[in-house]
Amino acid sequence: MTAVRARVTAGNPPTAVQMLGFDITDWGKQGVVADLNDVASKEGWDKTVPAALQKFSKYNGKWIASPVNVHSTNWVWANKEVLAKAGVTSEPKTWDEFMAAAQKVQKAGFIALAHGGQPWQDATLFDGVAISTGGVDYYRKALIDLDQKTINSPTTEKVFQRMSQLRKLVDKDFSGRDWNVASGMVISGKAGFQMMGDWAKGEFINAKKVPGKDFLCFRTPGTQGVVSFNSDQFVMFKVGADKSAAQAKLASAIMDPGFQSAFNVVKGSVPARTDVPDTAFDACGKKGMKDLAEANKNNTLVGSMAHGHAVPASIKNAIYDVVTRHFNGQLDDKKAVAALAAAVKQ
Repeated sequence: MTAVRARVTAGNPPTAVQMLGFDITDWGKQGVVADLNDVASKEGWDKTVPAALQKFSKYNGKWIASPVNVHSTNWVWANKEVLAKAGVTSEPKTWDEFMAAAQKVQKAGFIALAHGGQPWQDATLFDGVAISTGGVDYYRKALIDLDQKTINSPTTEKVFQRMSQLRKLVDKDFSGRDWNVASGMVISGKAGFQMMGDWAKGEFINAKKVPGKDFLCFRTPGTQGVVSFNSDQFVMFKVGADKSAAQAKLASAIMDPGFQSAFNVVKGSVPARTDVPDTAFDACGKKGMKDLAEANKNNTLVGSMAHGHAVPASIKNAIYDVVTRHFNGQLDDKKAVAALAAAVKQ
């Protein structure tokens, strides 16, 4: 971002930049981004890109970016063999079932939850727990609308109580661990579960693991029907007419159904357009695409707070701070609620 800012200020903007969420909106406000409406209307993007995504792909009704994918963050990844050894016979569907399964895994001598103690990873857990605990309306009011009454509610305290439950499931060396190392713990059979976005699937596939046979993928218990998302998008900047044809070609290539399928099969995410066939995708990919279409239709597709699609960066970072302090035992559940309300208000 520092390099982008320097180039735009110097009057030498890049042709395209990969960005996320509110960063895109911020550049839209600066009036330095290109207009992709011609290619978008010619190719019917309005009809195929989910409305919740378009909120970031457009500024003032004008297409300024082409989305590469939809990542969703409310997933759990599990090692099938570890679960079998621990006597977990079915996929947990509710929070209580998940806690019971995790405790069985722990009792059997494995790490229950592979996790990396980094603020964005703690916040990723928080996203899923918030939806699971309060449902999609609570999530919207608390983490998107930032409604003080909702943040100060008993539901938020319950979210922090559940975060405290998760804290007891991680190993002592979790602090500072990268997410892919945590995925590796599940892959190698050291740990039973990981709560992480669908980019984790890339690690499992790369390790030649097969969904359904070696590992399970399921929504954070209690969040089925809701998808919290982030999306990689390419923002086009205002450049000379000599480069704008290339921009249109790049934007069109990114939105091409063939590319959307080929790329997302490898990445673990799902296409940013709802009309791409799921033929080439594995079981987890097919499930992700089905869930996305359902959430788009039912208006339960919500931007992930942890990944910059619910609130602007300054507020997101203030939430990170509270969530991480609580997860590290510096705030109890009640104090965390008050701290969250105060941080958001400030």
